[in-house]
Amino acid sequence: RGRDSNRERLGPRETHRNETSCFDVALYQHGFFFTKEYSEEVYGPKAKHVSFHDFFKYKYQINIDGTVAAYRFPYLMGGGSLILKQDSQYYEHFYRHLRPWVHYVPVKRDLSDIVERLQWALDHDDEARAMAGNAYQFLHDNLLPEHLYCYIARLLSHYSELIVGTPAVHPGMESVVPETPHDCSTTCQKLRSTRRHAQGDRDEL
Repeated sequence: RGRDSNRERLGPRETHRNETSCFDVALYQHGFFFTKEYSEEVYGPKAKHVSFHDFFKYKYQINIDGTVAAYRFPYLMGGGSLILKQDSQYYEHFYRHLRPWVHYVPVKRDLSDIVERLQWALDHDDEARAMAGNAYQFLHDNLLPEHLYCYIARLLSHYSELIVGTPAVHPGMESVVPETPHDCSTTCQKLRSTRRHAQGDRDEL
């Protein structure tokens, strides 16, 4: 379920809406790429919104970009389903630690091989189950709130080193001090020690 915020999201509706034995794909909202009246003949009937929790009644999930990288990706990893991830031109800071065929099944950007990839998953249930488990473990090892807080702290720290001049404090600005100071240096150091920069990887910052 989703909205038409990316042209590729229309592909599964156009190509696979009659393959009911394999896909349950529908749009519940439109307005990005539709320039004329909604055509049920092409895209099928609009569906009601489905709670994200109900996604995980399904064994397989398709992750397709929206206007930017699909921010549902980390949440999908936490659901225990196998993820078929579209090749993306967008990039989030944790992508470089993920590996295709280890954490997810890669799918071409135009989704032309999605049926083939799904068939692979159906034919290799043990490998697919292990891959879903790897994604779930990756989430818990790297993308819990404490990990994200430390990433943001490191990002801002590095960014501050690039600032030229002295930032101005304008009238009306208010200093925000946390009620309970938290030192995440220990957690951040642990994260750094467990990650290795592979040659050729992009800098996560």
